[in-house]
Amino acid sequence: MWRLLTPGLKLKRYLVLVAIGFMAMGGALLLVVHPIASHPILKWILVWGGLLFVLWGTVRVSQTFTEAIGADRWAGLLYSRRHLARGPRIVALGGGTGLPSVLRGLKNYTSNLTAIVTVADDGGSSGRLRGDLGMLPPGDIRNCMIALADTEPLMEQLFQYRFESGELAGHNFGNLFLAAMEQVVGDFVTGLRESSRVLAVRGMVLPATLDNVTLKARLSDGQVVQGESRIGHAPLPIEKIWMDPPDATPLAEAIDAIKAADMIVMGPGSLYTSVIPNLLVAPIAEAIRHSAGLKVYVSNVMTQPGETDHFSVTDHVSALEKQVGPGLIQVVLVNNELIPDRVRERYRQEGAEPVSIPTDNHLGSILLVAERLLSVDTVIRHDPEKLARALLRILLRLKPKWAEGKIGDALWLEARLRVKRPGFPDGVTPDRSKRS
Repeated sequence: MWRLLTPGLKLKRYLVLVAIGFMAMGGALLLVVHPIASHPILKWILVWGGLLFVLWGTVRVSQTFTEAIGADRWAGLLYSRRHLARGPRIVALGGGTGLPSVLRGLKNYTSNLTAIVTVADDGGSSGRLRGDLGMLPPGDIRNCMIALADTEPLMEQLFQYRFESGELAGHNFGNLFLAAMEQVVGDFVTGLRESSRVLAVRGMVLPATLDNVTLKARLSDGQVVQGESRIGHAPLPIEKIWMDPPDATPLAEAIDAIKAADMIVMGPGSLYTSVIPNLLVAPIAEAIRHSAGLKVYVSNVMTQPGETDHFSVTDHVSALEKQVGPGLIQVVLVNNELIPDRVRERYRQEGAEPVSIPTDNHLGSILLVAERLLSVDTVIRHDPEKLARALLRILLRLKPKWAEGKIGDALWLEARLRVKRPGFPDGVTPDRSKRS
């Protein structure tokens, strides 16, 4: 707050002007109580002069802020502080391209977001920095920060820029920025906090662990594959996956966020190399299992060659429970929007197919929710806005206790989503028998 008084900001003069205006109007009030007969118009001069000073000073202060950070961003910051801070507390876990889609949509409805990101990546720019500097792989973390950022498009392009020639070929500027920030401030987490300030990130982005972990998997023939980049292209079905060391320690902030969450979102993303690795950090899985928050798994739309060949929604859930144990999922959100034939055929040629949904809409004790979630161009991905709205409708419907003591916040969110909590939203399977 005191930084606003730093010389050269041109704020003090206008704040003094506002103060003089209020003092003048206060003086006019005293004249009303103790009138001075010889100066009958003095009180009106003080009132109108004081009002003019207040208005002019206020306008100039506002213009100073607007010129400094831009009108759109200034409005965005005010909206974030006033309205989005009222939103539900949501923790999202994953990595790759799936987690940023969740965050990019949810940030428009709440700033109480915590992203817990896998740090098992060993390929590309992240893998090179991990090997050269001994730092955590920054790629997935960078993507999540950009997804939550309230910044200019040029800044986003800068952080996503990848060098194409020279010794930096293949490196991403955002990765190098995070690497440099860690070196400057002394540790990775502090570097993330400072980088989040630069990007005006709404919420927190945290690594699943600060330990140097390696992902390992045993295939159906007994072969052991090491490294996320190799596991993602496994030639045979994965039987078991684990992390080395097996006792990786999570950040205390991540555990606290899970305990306080109204909703915990897992996925979408590569099942074995983005979603499950976070849950292999045992304290994180246990915190989710015992959390009072609503636990939602967002199923992938398409299978992933070499990782989830021919998987159905049921197979995804079974694989997750086999690797980490039951009790982590209460709701599965799936897509029921049709995929164009031309796009489906292109994916078929690459060895991928749509993840099939159970024909009877049953997943045992787990509630199955089907909604239109797609953004289809040349590739198939989850639409961030559709996904966010679907998740928040589920929260409003299945966790009404979130609104206790927050009636105004709940009504605000309902108005944004144009839904009412008593009614189940369109496209959702309202079978209470499947609710855990």
